[in-house]
Amino acid sequence: MYALVDCNNFYVSCERLFNPALKGVPVVVLSNNDGCVVARSPEAKALGIKMAVPAFQIKELIKKHQIRVYSSNYSFYGDISSRVMATLESLAPQIEVYSIDEAFLDLSGFGQPGSLTDYGQHIRSTVKQYIGIPVCVGIAPTKTLAKLANHGAKSYPRTGGVVDLSAKERQQKLMSLVDVGEIWGIGRKTAEKLQRHGIKTAFQLSQLDLQHAQRVANINLVKTIDELNGVIHYSFDDVPEIRKQLICSRSFAQRMTDYTSLRQTICEFAARAAERLRGEQLACGVVQVFIRTGQFNNNDPGYSNSATARLSAPAADTRTIVKTATDLFDAIWKEGYRYAKSGVMLGEFCDPQTVQQDLFADASVDEESARLMGVIDQINRSSKGKVWFAGQRPYEDWFMKRANLSPAYTTRWSDLPLVR
Repeated sequence: MYALVDCNNFYVSCERLFNPALKGVPVVVLSNNDGCVVARSPEAKALGIKMAVPAFQIKELIKKHQIRVYSSNYSFYGDISSRVMATLESLAPQIEVYSIDEAFLDLSGFGQPGSLTDYGQHIRSTVKQYIGIPVCVGIAPTKTLAKLANHGAKSYPRTGGVVDLSAKERQQKLMSLVDVGEIWGIGRKTAEKLQRHGIKTAFQLSQLDLQHAQRVANINLVKTIDELNGVIHYSFDDVPEIRKQLICSRSFAQRMTDYTSLRQTICEFAARAAERLRGEQLACGVVQVFIRTGQFNNNDPGYSNSATARLSAPAADTRTIVKTATDLFDAIWKEGYRYAKSGVMLGEFCDPQTVQQDLFADASVDEESARLMGVIDQINRSSKGKVWFAGQRPYEDWFMKRANLSPAYTTRWSDLPLVR
């Protein structure tokens, strides 16, 4: 039995956490460079604001209804997410984090089928009490049905935020009410194709012949239909799959034209990527760097390029990754362009403990590297100071535009809320 726990309007809920004045008023959170709406409060949804609408298109609406607008505060949201997930880990024997605001819980053995609604309410009240974030809970015998149950919990207030689809008749009743495009794993094009075949609801899809389904789409649609009928295809992974790549990149608030400034961004991204790599206890074998001008440069000349290098041995040392990244940058840099974005990508990951060393390599050098990086990471995580490499940009004025950024309430000492 699975539970899908999903935070309600997560970014907005985070903003309301330390600012009670936002409760009951329309709030929206914008994407990178304050471009599009990525989160809406129920009050903002009621005003007709759509997801992903460009912010400039709703200026008059914002002014008319005094909508509170915030820039995405990723460090704040990430910290609150980790607290939510830590709380969920105490409520189930196994948890699989699906996204920043969603997680699957394994509820196998938690009472009899059909009696899990109370435990779902316990999950909701615990997260609300410990963290302050409202969540909805969908419970079912497969992940796809759990996602469907969560959709029902969010769509129908009378459910109290919890829907248990243990019983077959409850599954079929909800499926008959849900559009086929709302099913987990059904993309827009597949939904349109199914609708052309007369399949408009989740229940109609669940009754589709499997051979016909594979002809209409592919084997993934067959798996989805099986999951809607209680056959498990997507279970918990006993050993999480090692990620395939790690990317640190950012669009700039202002176009960059000089070599030194852009090189500093590459150094910054390489250092951040290396730190995240060590946080996941991995080493990388490949480093890639890319730079590009804006997509809509009017009359400005356009340029986009990337370069990749394979390391002689997998590494997680910031010095190695930064040196490689800056060398790659030097190879693709071109004068005379207005650059809008740069980034560093790491790939070919492995466990540092299983790396085959060179026959003539000095093992003590690797041990010293690991100790040095460990000390740097410890200092940087302590919030008491910051260690950075000389090539990194000493200030963050090149970051994306975030004109309405809220304080980093939980991750920066100077932004801690004061109670008077």
